[in-house]
Amino acid sequence: MNDDIDLLFAEAEEKMGNAVSHLTRELSKIRAGKANPQMLDSVMVEYYGTMTPLSQVSNINTPDPKTIVIQPWEKNMLGVIEKAIMAANLGFNPQNDGTVIRVIVPPLTEERRRDLVKKVRSEGESTKVSIRNVRREAIDSAKKLEKEGVPEDVVKTFEKEMQDLTNKYSEKVDNLLKNKEEDIMSI
Repeated sequence: MNDDIDLLFAEAEEKMGNAVSHLTRELSKIRAGKANPQMLDSVMVEYYGTMTPLSQVSNINTPDPKTIVIQPWEKNMLGVIEKAIMAANLGFNPQNDGTVIRVIVPPLTEERRRDLVKKVRSEGESTKVSIRNVRREAIDSAKKLEKEGVPEDVVKTFEKEMQDLTNKYSEKVDNLLKNKEEDIMSI
């Protein structure tokens, strides 16, 4: 019967890990003043009649902290990519030189930095809520198992371990948020 409890714990740990991974991906999309190819992840271009992610029709790199360079695999895509970046409304003004598109990442204003920090905190809070929901669901499942014959002390130990796991993952979220906020607020 303890195998069921061990399985519950493993599932909960995996779900909490997935929540933190999701947060990491979301935070990487929030720009912190430094150029990052992931800033253009949301840009879709029409490629032979199909909406395709920009990264699948070009090379995207950052030669310096303020510039993103997009080099399409086909020259005829330059104009399409330029229009798609403008349409994505990311606050960028792409410059097409005939072979590559350069995107100069403008420095963030103090007000914009504060807005981004609020967004980061909001993402973090959503992740913490997900982690707490995983804990609650796991404990509820353990209590059902207790009614089916799992000893009460095993369930109590499980509840304590779930709280420790929740604290561990919440701390990971706090560290990610702290690092991202420092990144945003540093000039």
